[in-house]
Amino acid sequence: TESPGSVTFEVQDIPAIARAAHKAGATVLLDNTWASPLYFKPFEHGVDVSIQAVTKYLCGHSDVMMGSITATEDAWKKTLETHGNIGQCAGPDDIYLVLRGIRTLSVRLERHMQTGIALAAWLSERPEVARVIHPARSDHPDHAIWKRDFTGASGLFSIELKPCSETALAAMLDGLEYFGMGYSWGGFESLIIPQYPGKMRTATEWKAEGQILRIHAGLEDIEDLKSDLEAGFERLRASA
Repeated sequence: TESPGSVTFEVQDIPAIARAAHKAGATVLLDNTWASPLYFKPFEHGVDVSIQAVTKYLCGHSDVMMGSITATEDAWKKTLETHGNIGQCAGPDDIYLVLRGIRTLSVRLERHMQTGIALAAWLSERPEVARVIHPARSDHPDHAIWKRDFTGASGLFSIELKPCSETALAAMLDGLEYFGMGYSWGGFESLIIPQYPGKMRTATEWKAEGQILRIHAGLEDIEDLKSDLEAGFERLRASA
């Protein structure tokens, strides 16, 4: 599982999932990239194997492609055997860059969190925004679970725009200067990308009238980020 989900940010009740899975004899794997090991302790909540997209926050500079797997003692033997059968390994230069990034992880992640929460609050007041989807906000439906299990938040969250045309959306996004358009969040730079949850869902139906935009709050000055989005909203309104 992944908690929260990195598009629509539902927070999973990991302890409950782990109890049910272990009762059935299943192993629990968790993608913990959003919170990192600093803000969510997977093994304290029943997870057997913790997965990190090291490309993102642990590296922090958008210049490495790497993942990591950390397992409990009981799950380690099978994990190591699978790793050996697949034959995957990381290069020394990539490992060096990740070790470098880990040294500043706590400082960077705190900045991502602060900027993300402040930006989410600012966006919640915008007339163009229908809702903000951020687990650290009290209006998030799973906020109580996040508050119980997590000690912090990253800079990744989503917003739902009020209905607008594709032309207006393109005008907003194409002119942004500080926000790049990309999927691999977790680096120093701010990103924004349209998302289409309705195309991904199989178990449940996604119901939203407006366009979902996923935002990664980077390390830039928040006033610059607000100004960039403000100009984008002006273009959106002008093209509506």
